[in-house]
Amino acid sequence: MDISIFKKIGLSDKAAHVYMALLQLGPSSVRKLAEYTEINRGTTYDILKELQDSGVVHFFQKETKQQFVADNPEKIFSLIENKERELERTKKEIEKTLPELKALYFSGGSRPVAKYFSKKEIVFILEDVLNTCEQTGDKVYRIYSTGEIRKYLYKDFPDFSDIRIKKSIQVKVIAVGEGGELRGLDERKWLKVENKKPTYILIYPGKTAYISLDANGEPLGVVIENEGVCEMQTIIFDQLWKTL
Repeated sequence: MDISIFKKIGLSDKAAHVYMALLQLGPSSVRKLAEYTEINRGTTYDILKELQDSGVVHFFQKETKQQFVADNPEKIFSLIENKERELERTKKEIEKTLPELKALYFSGGSRPVAKYFSKKEIVFILEDVLNTCEQTGDKVYRIYSTGEIRKYLYKDFPDFSDIRIKKSIQVKVIAVGEGGELRGLDERKWLKVENKKPTYILIYPGKTAYISLDANGEPLGVVIENEGVCEMQTIIFDQLWKTL
């Protein structure tokens, strides 16, 4: 029998071995179990107490020695139910502390955090833009847009602009080169430059995302989470915006 299943209900390998030994041997002393499982007596005794506390093993006194015996295997369901109740309590405790955890997360820090995204994960950046703007209450973000990247960026999220507008999130766009259109709650200006390998940049609360093409022409992205980096990029963007 594959005893790894017992790990899923919280038993260690050694605990699973001792429990299986009890099922096979019947009532046994600590010494007998230790010899059978090749686990030292001290550890075997500790495991038996653990199994006893879990409700799947009990002991009785035979003459002057303790004898341990496994309860009906159906008791394992009680162990599973206890774990489920414990997880539910933990879930509720986490839910209570989640606002505090989020506050710590969005407070940022002095050290930048970089997250990388493959072609299939680019859509997560767009989702993060919407979620971050909504959660922070700062519903304006900025973009340096390029046609070469744009056609990849929204392919897996075609209704992005509709959702953005529904959430009342505004965007300022500096289009590098030609192309692009207004969709609502957006402003667009054009910067005429020649760039064969442009990078699409999104600047949103506390974060800056860079999306470019690799050597194979596939899009890849990186998001830098840092207030200082975001603030500097915002300053540069706004100054350029005024000149266009």
